[in-house]
Amino acid sequence: MRRDSIFYKLFQQYPNLLFELLTNPPENADEYRFDSVAVKEPKFEIDGVFLPPESGNPGVVYFCEVQFQKDEQLYERVFAESYLYFYRNRPRFSDLQIVIIYPSRSLEQTDIRPYQSQLNSSQVNRIYLDELGDIRQLPVWVALMVLTTLDDEQATQSARYLLARNQLQQSQPVNRAIIELVTTIMVYKFENKSRIEVEEMLGITLQETRVYREIKEEGIQEGEQRGEQRGREEGEKSLIFRQLTRQVGELPQDIRQQVETLPLEQLENLGEALLDFTSMADLIAWFEENTSR
Repeated sequence: MRRDSIFYKLFQQYPNLLFELLTNPPENADEYRFDSVAVKEPKFEIDGVFLPPESGNPGVVYFCEVQFQKDEQLYERVFAESYLYFYRNRPRFSDLQIVIIYPSRSLEQTDIRPYQSQLNSSQVNRIYLDELGDIRQLPVWVALMVLTTLDDEQATQSARYLLARNQLQQSQPVNRAIIELVTTIMVYKFENKSRIEVEEMLGITLQETRVYREIKEEGIQEGEQRGEQRGREEGEKSLIFRQLTRQVGELPQDIRQQVETLPLEQLENLGEALLDFTSMADLIAWFEENTSR
């Protein structure tokens, strides 16, 4: 499941989501901008950074890491990257906060001894999504984060609930954004199910959603690529038939059928070899040597 892109979309749609997870959010949380930033010398990128407004006094920068896989050097990386970016941009910020979001405590780094002081400080926030409570009692944007962690049966029931709840409570633009995110999460979670099966699970029509349009566009692109491949094969076959006829004479039907079934790589090999053919026997010998394995 592509959780990185899902959480990125969540934060883009609703940057204030991060601060709903924290005990002491900044007073100007609504003014923060979610972005990814690069740090040079050494060069690396931090995907989740919440930047305070540039106007006025320097504000607090929030670094966010969403971690759904065990990483035994996560804290080494997160602290090193965050503090280095803070150091490089010190005049812009008055302070920093680090937020690490886990699906559960079981995925936290095992050896935390070297970072005990940082982890126990008020500047580091560890969020465990499975400890936030009943998804039906959470704010909808937080509930979407929790939805990514549920098992299949729970996810289906919760997704239908969130869609129904959203339909009743939200304004139209927000309503559409939440529908898009719920369907995106469910399509990625159930990648082996057909569109019709996912529609039945959710009780909606996926054709109306962006994720379906994206999948459809991917399918069209793949189809175009396959079409280009087929076109290349057909062109290669047409050329080879003309060359074979010139080299060895009219081709019997069974020989034509053998040529038709050759994959592109063997067609290209035949195209090179046939320049040395002087009779039908040469062509038959080539088939025996190259297609009998």
